Amino acid sequence: MLDYGWLRQEFGKRFAGEARVFRAPGRVNLIGEHTDYNDGFVFPVAMDREVAYAVRPTADRSCHLYALDLGKEEQFSLDAMSWTPSGHWTNYIKAMAKALEEAGYPCYGFEGVIAGDVPIEGGVSSSSAITVAAAMTYEGLAPWECEPTKLVKLTQIAENSATGLRGGIMDQFTSRLAQRDHALLIDCRTFDYTLVPMPPMTLVVADTRKPRSLATTAYNERRAQCEEGAKTIARRYGGVTHLRDVTTAMLEACRGDLSEVVYRRCRHVVSENARTLECVDILKQGDLPALGQRINASHVSLRDDYEVSCDELNSIVEIAWDTPGVYGARMVGGGFGGCAMAVCEPPAVEILQRRVAAEYNPRYNLVADVYATRSGDGAGEVLAG
Repeated sequence: MLDYGWLRQEFGKRFAGEARVFRAPGRVNLIGEHTDYNDGFVFPVAMDREVAYAVRPTADRSCHLYALDLGKEEQFSLDAMSWTPSGHWTNYIKAMAKALEEAGYPCYGFEGVIAGDVPIEGGVSSSSAITVAAAMTYEGLAPWECEPTKLVKLTQIAENSATGLRGGIMDQFTSRLAQRDHALLIDCRTFDYTLVPMPPMTLVVADTRKPRSLATTAYNERRAQCEEGAKTIARRYGGVTHLRDVTTAMLEACRGDLSEVVYRRCRHVVSENARTLECVDILKQGDLPALGQRINASHVSLRDDYEVSCDELNSIVEIAWDTPGVYGARMVGGGFGGCAMAVCEPPAVEILQRRVAAEYNPRYNLVADVYATRSGDGAGEVLAG
């Protein structure tokens, strides 16, 4: 968690007056990977790592921002926004203003500093954190309020515009609506959600430090393959619009109509939805070994059927599987790099850190970042004091 007092001090060094602070967390998905854009179910928690803006409104629609982590300063006007090169941090802020204003929510300019401790390109939604924090800033400085689930949809539109990806809604939903010590079951079709209390458990995130760029990977290709599979199955079964509607029996009955690759993509999504719903009851019962079994199965499915893992992710997950006190581990996020997560007993954290340093780091000439995290609250304003 960031030091908000430090953030306000940094604001004071660059701008006069008092700052208001708005924050939004990253997320770790317990289970339910690549199901969100298939109208399925996901089961994430917000992290205790976040992006925060310390800001003050301007008298006009100008924005003057300083990214503390990057040491970069940018200025632009909401009346004359132009996109900077792909992936630039200001694109998320500009895209959020555009999405809000097109939906009828006028935005105001602001000046301030931005900082975060969510790993960038780590599969734990740093891009959603900066986008949702921007949304909270615009809302907080304006006289209007936006219903939370509607704001989530607008942040999804903004982030997809900024990245060029056709991403699902899980990341923004979690960043906005999560609660501490709860997991969030989200129905990505209806936007219904249920907060599920979490038993005492330790979550570990392991950042492989292998960079990834979803825009240049097979992310959009996977989504197209899922859509192809759903359309093919719909020819035999009425009412199918997404893989959310498909059962294992239906998929197997249509196997001959699908290419082998599309079949395996569909098999991951169908089985992952089932595992996700099973984990809701498992978590309520506090059965961490059973939770770990489903998490492990999720990784195998992502590795073999969906083919979005990589050697680095597999290596860290396998180290975790072989570490005493670890219930389960898998890759998280879009894949092709980024982070893995593990559910474990507290003493396993230090053991896992040592083993990754000794076995993973020299093998790939990378320095993985392995740290414990806990479920945190969704986005909002940080009150002074």
